[in-house]
Amino acid sequence: MLCGPLCRFLWLWPYLSYVEAVPIRKVQDDTKTLIKTIVTRINDISHTQSVSSKQRVAGLDFIPGLHPVLSLSKMDQTLAIYQQILTGLPSRNVVQISNDLENLRDLLHLLASSKNCPLPRARGPETLESLGGALEASLYSTEVVALSRLQASLQDMLWRLDLSPGC
Repeated sequence: MLCGPLCRFLWLWPYLSYVEAVPIRKVQDDTKTLIKTIVTRINDISHTQSVSSKQRVAGLDFIPGLHPVLSLSKMDQTLAIYQQILTGLPSRNVVQISNDLENLRDLLHLLASSKNCPLPRARGPETLESLGGALEASLYSTEVVALSRLQASLQDMLWRLDLSPGC
């Protein structure tokens, strides 16, 4: 056959023309569902209930708290920090939560691109890489405080997603 790639493309055309983009409402609903799932996973870890998310713990100031204004980029940046902290912990409790945070960040990127504001892939601050000694000295406290603050941040993000946050 002489037409090769062109014929194959024309043969696939009817199938390609029926492909629809995922509605942004579905992405937003999936984002909210994943946030609720992560919050439930944190609740299932019994020792996270022992500290308030607003309580100050000396030496753990690198763990983010609540921010007054959360844009999609700030949400992604906050989740990147939490993901880096959780990845540095040896606890098996946080492995799935860290994976869920990666998926949540992907959903936030989809939401941002739907608003024509693609987010650069945020990384946690470089200062966390140098905190290996501090993390090793207080692994349990770090896990408890990080999960508690992450839970509060996620609940705030859930609320703010209803308000259609900006870029």
